[in-house]
Amino acid sequence: MDSEELIQQIMAEVLKNLGGNDVAFAKTTASAATGGTTAEQYPLGEKIPDQLKSASGRALPEFTLGKVISGELTAEDFRTSSDVLIRQAEVAESVGREAFGRNLRRAAELTSVPDEEVLAVYNALRPYRSTKAELLAIADKLETQYGCKVNAGFIREAAAVYESRSRLRVD
Repeated sequence: MDSEELIQQIMAEVLKNLGGNDVAFAKTTASAATGGTTAEQYPLGEKIPDQLKSASGRALPEFTLGKVISGELTAEDFRTSSDVLIRQAEVAESVGREAFGRNLRRAAELTSVPDEEVLAVYNALRPYRSTKAELLAIADKLETQYGCKVNAGFIREAAAVYESRSRLRVD
């Protein structure tokens, strides 16, 4: 199989999933302004494709195999944004999946954080990797620099739990 056939096969699979449960794109305006997204609008890619945009601002109908092959679409165009994650959280919450909705909202906050920093936070949260002061500093940075209030609270809570369970690094 040559590289063009491989690209076509991969894109066919991606495009097949665009309307399904695995891949979705963001609406550029806050979904709260629309009154919220419910299960009736799910899957978003099938029910409201013209309202959905990727993090780079590309509208869902723009995602075609031809644009991938020509190089017009790049990996950055396929990145999700906070809006799509918030919409998905609203759908989850509308069917009683509150915990899943909270996870999606935390993920939505993190879309504003550079990938390298998200990975650093992940590593810092592993047991015995950080002191309490380091975790609290990470929480403060996420909150003040990126507006990640929910995640900051989550990390502060983790610091307290790690302290109570002796899972903090000791210098």
